[in-house]
Amino acid sequence: MYLSILLIAKAFGMYIQSKLKEKLGFYARFPNAFGLSGKEVAERMLAEHGLTDIRVMSLPDRLRDHYNPQDKTLNLSPEVYGGRSISAAAVAAHECGHVLQDVNDYP
Repeated sequence: MYLSILLIAKAFGMYIQSKLKEKLGFYARFPNAFGLSGKEVAERMLAEHGLTDIRVMSLPDRLRDHYNPQDKTLNLSPEVYGGRSISAAAVAAHECGHVLQDVNDYP
């Protein structure tokens, strides 16, 4: 019984992940309305919230975008960091959300 639930959850997670990759790939073909790179989107969002101590960096790993609260870095993949697509802006904004969660002590 436990194994069945685990397999169903795993299959569902894989399905959601594939749909997300599909959508990100689709919107990666279209420029965002302001022509900003993912780095610029992140920096503007952080500045609007008065967060000047967070460094926005590029990492070589693809799809490894994340916020590291230990060293206060927002790490973006090259596609997001330099990309000017809708997907790049969305991923950068999503990661900024993690920064806000951290600084506001959201659970």
